[in-house]
Amino acid sequence: MIKSKHNIVSRVQDSDQFYAVNLLSGNADILSEAEAKILLSENIEQVADAELMQGLTEKGYLVGLGDENKHYRNRYFDFVDQREEEEVQLFFVPNYSCNFSCSYCYQDEYTNPHLSATPELIDAFFQYIRKELANRRKYLTIFGGEPLLNTPHQRSIIALLVEKANEMAIDICVVTNGYYLENYIDLLSKGKIREIQITLDGTKKIHDQRRFLKGGSPTFEPIVRGIDAALAAGFPVNLRMVIDKQNIENLPELATFAIEKGWTSNPLFKTQIGRNYELHHCQSTPDQLFTRISLFRKIFELTEQFPHILAFYKPSYSVAKYLSEHGELPDPLFDACPACKSEWAFDYTGRIYSCTATVGKEEEALGTFYPEVTKNEQLIHQWASRDVTSIEECRNCSVQLACGGGCGSVAKNKNGSILSPDCRPVKELLEIGFKAYFNSELTIES
Repeated sequence: MIKSKHNIVSRVQDSDQFYAVNLLSGNADILSEAEAKILLSENIEQVADAELMQGLTEKGYLVGLGDENKHYRNRYFDFVDQREEEEVQLFFVPNYSCNFSCSYCYQDEYTNPHLSATPELIDAFFQYIRKELANRRKYLTIFGGEPLLNTPHQRSIIALLVEKANEMAIDICVVTNGYYLENYIDLLSKGKIREIQITLDGTKKIHDQRRFLKGGSPTFEPIVRGIDAALAAGFPVNLRMVIDKQNIENLPELATFAIEKGWTSNPLFKTQIGRNYELHHCQSTPDQLFTRISLFRKIFELTEQFPHILAFYKPSYSVAKYLSEHGELPDPLFDACPACKSEWAFDYTGRIYSCTATVGKEEEALGTFYPEVTKNEQLIHQWASRDVTSIEECRNCSVQLACGGGCGSVAKNKNGSILSPDCRPVKELLEIGFKAYFNSELTIES
């Protein structure tokens, strides 16, 4: 027997115990130091404890090489089959213009920011997806810029998108800064709204320092009214807080605000943390940005000090949160990048893009849907083929099935190649996650 190359083993943070996770076998355990040393040792043949070796084999931490390779192939083929059946998320950008002047905006250099979609272009978009994605389940996410600008033209464009989506029985999500959301409740109520994502970067003082109108006026109060109105209308709300070192300390206070508003007790309400980072360019100074692991270390410190944060936001710490809530590991993640598989993006210029991270970057367009249909098949194939089996650096990485290769756009920006990794600190995140969510028996903490 040999050690599985998919074992993830490390010490639980601030503990004398270790954890073991294997996404391929689907097992996770809390280990003593003696047990962990076996899985971390170079030579397991010298281990004399036959019973322990048998237990590690039954859990899939020790394997026959041929058996593991066969199991890996079978799970991969299952993953590909499931991915082919996944619902496709279609992002549509009717405009890149925005009424905000956020301190960390990355779209402020996009071309023609004041132009917008036309009815003819929207007709062409729906014709394209009706033909090209005829046999796929799909839903529409209206993106920007800021799509919910309060002008007659913009309302007519959003109304047309809702009308066309209804004709195809497509659900709608909206990503908005929330400033004019209250004015759009009546219009959006005519469609089938799956989710509205709204960004709130803290309580009033902090938020208004980061996300303000062009001209500098505050935005917090209208956004809060919009959230209240959306929840009252029965729309699911996904509140996103974009975090860097300038606002991280405000997380406990924002959690208190949301709890007192009654948002966190509403089943239609959920939250996410967005890490402010260098995507294309970024106006925040680099020393204000967190790495992924430094952010979650800081969030863990805050949740230890202010436990009520967990009622507002519960960190995933890689697969630790899923394991704690479901009592089992998720399926192996062979691919974390949905671009050109279960995600496509389109904008008012008539261009087609791989995802939201590339939309608006003309040099990254994959083709056009208007005024004519064109496709860069070679580039599309590159995006579509990206997973841990096509990225050389991922093939022998022990955390590949938890990381999935990361974001293709970030990898391309950093390394110059789509088929390169955007590595995630899986082992370090799990060190925190096991500390946060489990006791020594690997049972969920009450």
